Amino acid sequence: MKQTIFTIQENKQLTETTWRMKLKGDTSEIISAGQFVNIKLDGYFLRRPISVCDVEGDILTIIYKILGRGTEEMTHFHIGKELDILTGLGNGYDLSLSGDRPVLIGGGVGIPPLYLAAKRLIAEGRNVKAVLGYNTVDEIYYEEEFREIGCEVIIATADGSVGVKGFVTDALQTIAGEDCGYTYFYTCGPEPMLKAVYNATKTSGQLSFEERMGCGFGACMGCSCKTVTGYKRICKEGPVLRKEEVIW
Repeated sequence: MKQTIFTIQENKQLTETTWRMKLKGDTSEIISAGQFVNIKLDGYFLRRPISVCDVEGDILTIIYKILGRGTEEMTHFHIGKELDILTGLGNGYDLSLSGDRPVLIGGGVGIPPLYLAAKRLIAEGRNVKAVLGYNTVDEIYYEEEFREIGCEVIIATADGSVGVKGFVTDALQTIAGEDCGYTYFYTCGPEPMLKAVYNATKTSGQLSFEERMGCGFGACMGCSCKTVTGYKRICKEGPVLRKEEVIW
């Protein structure tokens, strides 16, 4: 973990409630796709944990959704504003287990950390599919960004306004072929989606959990969850857990 001052380079609205922020600073502690950062907001006691979407050189990209007063205030931050950020938090995805044809499964604000995972897997020569789930067509973001880096993208919308009607598990069923069409899975999203993916997938994989966090670095024990090997802290031993260790 490292405490660093970052400077905002971009703060762009992607959908009605989703924004992308690019920040310049020391990204040396951001090693794995699936890690997160913790942002200090003036006037708020707790920092805001947000997944890393991308990192290139000294530029960190995050995508955040307006969920309360803190994230709503972030939408008004201007270019050049400095933010106090803790980096290098959490254990990310182990991409070495992917096999040749991994599938990435994301829903809502669980999509951003899969983008960096996709970039790195494609750089290693993997054939990557991305199943992205949204409520409706108006909430879609980053579909083209996934395609541009070489992903085959399958969209699911709950209302059927575009792509497969239903959830990411419905879209997952459209992937066919030898060995069920994929060799391994990586997923991130709300817990009901993760549980559905857990039950629907036919291979091993890794799940990134969204959890309310107090400190964000393992001191308060507020985000502990039970696994087959005992209690683990989502912010410290997670947010990524392997399928085989999850207890629902």
